[in-house]
Amino acid sequence: MLRAARTRAKVPARALAALIRGGEPVLLLEDETRPRIAPADEPRIATGDDDGAGARCDGASMYVETPVRAPRRMSPAVRRAVLTTHIIASVGLLGDSAGFTAVAIRAATTTDPELASASYSTLDMFSWVFGIPLSVIALATGLALGLGGKWGVLRHRWVTIKLGLVISVMLVGSFVIGPAGAAARDGNSTGELALVLAGVYDVLALALATGLSVYKPRLTRSAARRRASSATAPAGSRR
Repeated sequence: MLRAARTRAKVPARALAALIRGGEPVLLLEDETRPRIAPADEPRIATGDDDGAGARCDGASMYVETPVRAPRRMSPAVRRAVLTTHIIASVGLLGDSAGFTAVAIRAATTTDPELASASYSTLDMFSWVFGIPLSVIALATGLALGLGGKWGVLRHRWVTIKLGLVISVMLVGSFVIGPAGAAARDGNSTGELALVLAGVYDVLALALATGLSVYKPRLTRSAARRRASSATAPAGSRR
């Protein structure tokens, strides 16, 4: 699908020169251009292309038409498949984090060294079998849904925050849970506490990400800037 984007040359008539050579317009400009929609009744200079490119001239300015291809989006079938995978991975990661936290609390509070050792082995299994694959799948499918759909990745705050929370869970697993697990197996109480706190953080972060997916607060960054500027502007300037 092609849409024509038209730009207006901000130059006086005496400085404007349009030369048609071989069906292609040559435009000599003295200033930058900015978007402007040309009226349909203005004379149009064809470029000889079949994609709708061309130019319009009203005697004082020339309006150049350039075809712009609309961004591609996922087909409904592909989107449903990616969305289903994203939901399964996200919910599974939340369940994995909840189970991890429960086992970490049990290992930190038990007085049986054999039970503690078995619990830490189970935590390693949680991380390698479930945590790492599910977090990678959740992040990859989330990016695919944002880039291939209407929400984008950086356009809406809730999408950016949600993806940031998933990335933070991955960083916690790499830089906190790994070293803390090794320290806890050696009987270090600081490592045991770090495992519990890391598990609690993962549960809270993923629960918040799930809530953002459900409620979808539709405030874009541009809308937020407009609201902030209108709130700080004097009362007379908003009339």
